[in-house]
Amino acid sequence: MKRLFSCFLFQKRPEDGLSAPRRAAFWLWNGLLMLGAALALGLLCLMLAPAQYGWELFYDYFAHPALVALNLLPPVVLMALLFGLTGRAWLAYALTALPVLALAAANAYKMFFRDDPVIAADLLLLGEAGNMAGKYQLFLFGKLAAALACALLSAALLALLARGRPRARFRALTAGAALACAAALAPLYASDQAYQDNASEEHINKWSVTQQYVSRGLLYPFLHSVKDAFPRPPEGYDQREAEGWLAQYEDAAIPEDKKVNLVGIMLEAFTDFSQFEEIQFSQDVYAIWHALEAEGYSGALLSNIFAGGTVNTERAFLTGVADGNYDYRGDAPSYVRYLKGQGYRATGSHPSYNWFYNRQNVNAYLGFDSYRFTEDYFGPVYGADPVLNDDGFLPDLTRTVLEQLEQDAPLFSFSVTYQGHGPYGDRECWWGEPEDFFTNPGLDDASRYILSNYLGSVMATQRHLADMVDAFRASDEPIVLVVFGDHKPWLGNGNSVYHALGVTLDQDSREGFYNYWSTPYLIWANEAAKAAVGRDIAGEGPDISPCFLMNVLFEQLGWTGDAYMQAADQCRAQLPVIHSHGVRLTASGELTAQLPPEQAELARRLLCLSYCRAHQTLR
Repeated sequence: MKRLFSCFLFQKRPEDGLSAPRRAAFWLWNGLLMLGAALALGLLCLMLAPAQYGWELFYDYFAHPALVALNLLPPVVLMALLFGLTGRAWLAYALTALPVLALAAANAYKMFFRDDPVIAADLLLLGEAGNMAGKYQLFLFGKLAAALACALLSAALLALLARGRPRARFRALTAGAALACAAALAPLYASDQAYQDNASEEHINKWSVTQQYVSRGLLYPFLHSVKDAFPRPPEGYDQREAEGWLAQYEDAAIPEDKKVNLVGIMLEAFTDFSQFEEIQFSQDVYAIWHALEAEGYSGALLSNIFAGGTVNTERAFLTGVADGNYDYRGDAPSYVRYLKGQGYRATGSHPSYNWFYNRQNVNAYLGFDSYRFTEDYFGPVYGADPVLNDDGFLPDLTRTVLEQLEQDAPLFSFSVTYQGHGPYGDRECWWGEPEDFFTNPGLDDASRYILSNYLGSVMATQRHLADMVDAFRASDEPIVLVVFGDHKPWLGNGNSVYHALGVTLDQDSREGFYNYWSTPYLIWANEAAKAAVGRDIAGEGPDISPCFLMNVLFEQLGWTGDAYMQAADQCRAQLPVIHSHGVRLTASGELTAQLPPEQAELARRLLCLSYCRAHQTLR
């Protein structure tokens, strides 16, 4: 060992008089050892990134060199910075490995327990993370043990072999270069386009938010999520101002004698194509829906999404937030929680996987007592793989709701269907023949099959929805049903079927805007519910944003709602649609992006209230 350290490569600083090549070799030796250790640390993180998804995803990373580089660069840059600050390779490595491996371990455990990766926003909720960890039994798994052992070995080897301690000037240059490199890389890590382009999607489900994250490694998607941890507030946002607006109102109680059971259902991609004169229907595809509308209170939602992004409409309804596209990471205020505060039980179902839009976690954050998915109910009970269609789901939901009504507390049930989810087959008709639904000439076979498969699906959904209504109609318990579509359906790549039909999607026109964004909503009440609230609940409702649907429901029931709903109602009275693309619908029916100052201030106020509510984590 003594002879080893007598070699110039293992000294703390090259001796005076040492030749220039040997001096260069000394610093190159130290630099390569540190670089190797930092790269190995990045590889350890990649090894831990897939968690329960196994080695296959790890091997997939290496088919994408740019993705590997994006995951290995952060520990290299961080270690260079820390070496410049400390002058000791082993210490710089240890200070790099500690947070990096802590992140990797936390991510792995969170994936194991909840199939939910660690993102930057989680660092703002360390209390909630601690509470979560306390609910689970942590264990030392093989990959983590190997990673910790490798890290300890690397630190020891650096302490023995990379002993060079540069002078202060060189250290300052090293730290400065590392900071400059970090600044230069920051736009790349924040870029949504780069994030879209760099993924190893060969063996993942592209619909899974978690698997999309895992397909990009760990350090890269984590750093990409930093910008979302601090979302940009609306122009002129002031939290104290927003809280002051809310303070002008108080949560209003629901009178005991007016409490009715609420059943909400969001139908996947459900919309009323009878509005399109371009379709030559061969039968009344929407007869059942129109009959239900005649019994209830109905209107149009102007959603913020098209052909995807289901959760935006869903969470706007549940929270009242103008744009529902928030990934909640902790207990949050919602209308679900308001109803629970009024003595309601909150349950729901989605006949697909619990990782879709992270519903298994977010629904709990929003206040649901329980929620059923394929993994824990529809799979074991019905053998649903991967989903249960409406012929099984809606009868099951009907039975479940009626059983829950036998309990003392009133019920708030909210469910999301899966049937109707695109894409729709373009080679055969699943519901008969295309001519059973429409007779448009000139459509190519792919377009005919896509459209007929969509129309056959919505017809089937309506039949089972009508059966549910019949069951609720016969019940002595007061039941109010609110049903709505989340977005217009996908109809071919590039909206090919819409174009083939001649349906305009030009959003600069009122017709095109509605064709692109509108879906129907319906509020229906049985006789017991009408008697309880003393209202008929029938007629034509306003066109509204999804964030106002709960407001309209409460208005029909004669309820006032919580402070947030009352504040939002001030905007809804004049601007019933606040679209995420900047378009507003005024109470007089004008669709515009330019508002007079007074109305513009109302729109800003709602967006500020929404931002405040979406980012308010309950303690």
